[in-house]
Amino acid sequence: MVSCLLFVSIDIASADVKLPAIISDHMVLLKSERATIWGTAAPGEEVTVTLDKATGKTTAGSDGKWKLDLNLKNSAQGPFTMTVQGKNTLTISDVLVGEVWLAGGQSNMAFTLLQSLDGAAEVAASTNPLIREFQAVRIGADTPAAEVAGKWVPSDPSGSGTFSAVAYYFAKRLNNELKVPVGIINANVGGTEIEVWMSPECIQKLPVVAKRVDTALQYRKDYPGLFEAYKKNYPAWMKQTGREDHPPGDVKTFAEDPIPAEGWLSIPVGTIKADKLPANGVVWLRKEIDIPDTVAGKAVGLTLGPVEGFQSVYWNGKLIKQVTPENNPGTLELGYTVIPGEYVKAGKNTFAIRIFAPGMPLELTRYLVCFKQILGNWSAKVEYVLPMLAAEQLASMPKLPDLPVPAGFLPGGRYNAMIHPLKNYAIRGMLWYQGEYNISYAYAYRTLFPALITDWRAQWGRGDLPFYFCQLPAFRVKTDSPDPDAEGWTVLRESQTKTLQVPKTGEAVLIDLGDSNDIHPPNKKPVGDRLAVLALANDYGKKVPTSGPVYESSKFEKGIARVKFSHAEGLVARPLPATYSVAEAAVPPATAPLVRNSPNGELEGFALCGEDKKWYWADAKVEGDSVIVWSDKVPTPIAVRYAWVENPTVNLYNSAGLPAVPFRTDDFAVPTQPKSL
Repeated sequence: MVSCLLFVSIDIASADVKLPAIISDHMVLLKSERATIWGTAAPGEEVTVTLDKATGKTTAGSDGKWKLDLNLKNSAQGPFTMTVQGKNTLTISDVLVGEVWLAGGQSNMAFTLLQSLDGAAEVAASTNPLIREFQAVRIGADTPAAEVAGKWVPSDPSGSGTFSAVAYYFAKRLNNELKVPVGIINANVGGTEIEVWMSPECIQKLPVVAKRVDTALQYRKDYPGLFEAYKKNYPAWMKQTGREDHPPGDVKTFAEDPIPAEGWLSIPVGTIKADKLPANGVVWLRKEIDIPDTVAGKAVGLTLGPVEGFQSVYWNGKLIKQVTPENNPGTLELGYTVIPGEYVKAGKNTFAIRIFAPGMPLELTRYLVCFKQILGNWSAKVEYVLPMLAAEQLASMPKLPDLPVPAGFLPGGRYNAMIHPLKNYAIRGMLWYQGEYNISYAYAYRTLFPALITDWRAQWGRGDLPFYFCQLPAFRVKTDSPDPDAEGWTVLRESQTKTLQVPKTGEAVLIDLGDSNDIHPPNKKPVGDRLAVLALANDYGKKVPTSGPVYESSKFEKGIARVKFSHAEGLVARPLPATYSVAEAAVPPATAPLVRNSPNGELEGFALCGEDKKWYWADAKVEGDSVIVWSDKVPTPIAVRYAWVENPTVNLYNSAGLPAVPFRTDDFAVPTQPKSL
């Protein structure tokens, strides 16, 4: 908030007209009657904006803010130079007039073009001056901000690699079909709940969400006192229980190469617990990392995730970072550490970690660094062992207070910083790929998601802007049971589909594009294409199919279920692949044979249940615009489900090549349903 006030006071004092970052070189303005331009100037200063034949005039208010609309409904596409004139004159170059869409969500929308399947080749061939992206800088704020940093980048090999892959392919399809400029406003952050993208006004209408904000802000005030008490009480507890550390005078034998064989254990990558190692005391972990010449002399970033204990990080014998009770960052994580370039040499380097575990049993759950070599075995050695704590001693150990939730992960935090500053900008519609972070309360998503859509439309004040979203793809291990477990992936997908009850929304079904162990499946082109056909059909008058088969009705007769679909032109059972991917982060991915659950039918993914509500995989076949479903284990079926597991095997499509939408005909209680707002 301070920075925003400073921004305005400087503008007023200097009397210069100033524009937000999104109104800048290479921008794409919406071809509409109301393309809004805004900024700051001296109070009462007259401002004139001109773009080609369109002109607008206004006067800055007492707060120095001004806003006006340009009528670009009949404008050519440009490029143009826009002038903004007050007591000073600004020129914005290479401005196009065309279509503008906002792309929001979490990591699958943030997933870059270069990361995507065949991304390098696509980036190399991406030169298209009619496609641009504005990437809003990923920050959070406690209150609505006036400005967000970022810049417009034209699509070419020097910049398109960082574009949202989904949004890029969406824009490319629109540009190919419409032959007009397409601008994407990219405002998304990985690992975010839907609540962080809601406005304060929306949050106040959701009492449980509003309470979370109030509780978090109060804890932020309480945290300094809690941490000061911890810093005082934990060393006192260590002294009282005889758990004080006594580090070695010489760490060379532990932290410098070469690693001797004697006394060191080989520890595989993954979870390290007190197995061959003591529960309490000090353990050293070491790893030799081969640094290529191209990296030598450059800073190296690394991350280790959750550690029980206090850690000291060494690189070639140099102490780089040390965590103690007095400087603990507030979590049991080593967090991000930078190895200065002066310590990084070509060839063999030794990375060592000293873990002091005086209280809770030693545990290191994973390693992540910038070098693949870290994935191999580590060497481990015990420095000294502490005796086991008595139950009452462990119970009396002071607990490290959790860090306050950062603004960017509080409800409203990303809206305040990244959406509110953009809401004046004229857009045709909104794209959304999010939900993974709401799985644990997936049933509530059917309330949260419509609330967000209504909220964003109200913030833009341009009526019911089109809102097209991605249904979550298949994920996690395949199962031979049709009964869903306690996870909410199926329920989240259903909650997304139910959001289609909101007017002018559309769903891109991705159930066939997932990966067993990769929550970020890299094949993003069909994702962008499936979003694009929704816009082409609904907003640009193109006659293109927008959906795969959609459940319409069902009849249960003589041991079968007859399921009828809409969007059922040319129902087909596609051939199934022989294998599927099962290994995370493997290059190339490991695969396993695909085992059919319903080998006597042509379709996979259907399940039936009887009065006992026990689900069994069912055989199924296409018959016109319907599917016939049966199972010898369910002689009298009462309900049918399709693709109702986390990672289903499915192959029902229509002639447009679009997959059937997952569905269920029952209204049984489902995972996460008891949780509510």
